[in-house]
Amino acid sequence: MGPAFAAVLVVLVLIGVATVWAGRLGHARGIVTAALRAVVQLCAVALLITAVLRSWWASAGFVTLMVLVAAVTSARRVSSLRLGWPVLAPIAAGALPACALVVASGAVPLTEVVVVPIAGILIGGAMTATSLAGRRALDELRDRHGEYEAALALGLVPRDAALEICRPGVGQALVPALDQTRTVGLVTLPGAFVGVLLGGGTPVQAGATQLLVLVALLAVEAIAVAVTVELVASGLLRRPGPAPISRPPRLPVTRPAG
Repeated sequence: MGPAFAAVLVVLVLIGVATVWAGRLGHARGIVTAALRAVVQLCAVALLITAVLRSWWASAGFVTLMVLVAAVTSARRVSSLRLGWPVLAPIAAGALPACALVVASGAVPLTEVVVVPIAGILIGGAMTATSLAGRRALDELRDRHGEYEAALALGLVPRDAALEICRPGVGQALVPALDQTRTVGLVTLPGAFVGVLLGGGTPVQAGATQLLVLVALLAVEAIAVAVTVELVASGLLRRPGPAPISRPPRLPVTRPAG
């Protein structure tokens, strides 16, 4: 921590802003605001984390806050806060059962300092998968609405017609987790591995912890993607404007001659 540290952060942010501006990618302001929020939020967490990790009640409250913030972030990314609130379901359905299984099995020590970071990793993975899956599914229904209407005309119910259109592409939301798991140790040394080493653990313990986290993330994100696509197909998760999921068109009724 010091002037050099602050200078490096500023330079990295400027590089990101300059790159997206030159490439006309449209997220220059987002990079700045995201960096500023990260600074403020991490400073706040650094001040509060000691108190949070002293009590299971405080830890449970902090995990609940993480889930709610993840839901708000994903809702805004997929749709709007008013219409996107159902994203709470895939985030909770993916992260919370997996976290409970990991803790209840005794695979990790039952202490606040271990449970809260693992919960945060799993909630973050569920949030990312939900955002990617929701955006991709809604984009597919918007761009291929004619195919959706054709499927309805052939007799499919709205849910099945929507699944036929959006399900194949939604699986792409799992690509980051799959690539991270496939290349662990060869391309990156993820945070859980490094954290255990810095905490005094052995390389074997660090590897076991990281493996547990990565496999748990695969399960968490698979559940989140599956629940998200069901929400979109059922019309519960949508964007402002006309609903992409509609009722099957009524076929004209013909009466027999005479």
